[in-house]
Amino acid sequence: MAKGKFAVGAVFGALVGIVAGMLTAPKSGKETRAELKAKAEDVKKDATKKATEVKKQAEAKYDEARKVASEKYDEARRVATDKSEEVKGRAADYRSRAERAFEAAQSEAKKPTPGTKK
Repeated sequence: MAKGKFAVGAVFGALVGIVAGMLTAPKSGKETRAELKAKAEDVKKDATKKATEVKKQAEAKYDEARKVASEKYDEARRVATDKSEEVKGRAADYRSRAERAFEAAQSEAKKPTPGTKK
């Protein structure tokens, strides 16, 4: 961003310098106007060229940032899906263990204890 501001300032400063130099030069009004017009066209061409370059650079940076963001999103999504599946697997394992423990406890509870009559 600072480079862009500097470039705009440099172009503006050059334009002001050119205009000031031409206005103080010993030339006829017609020659001065023609020279100002030619210099203005040169500055316009340079500014247009620089704007095009900056636009291309900005588009390239945008495309790169979008690509990186997309890759990071995909990676985060894969990790989240993997962790979700891992947690589901653990939950199923713990449920199975709990069911077996419950069934074993029920089976033990139904057995008569020695020394008691039914």
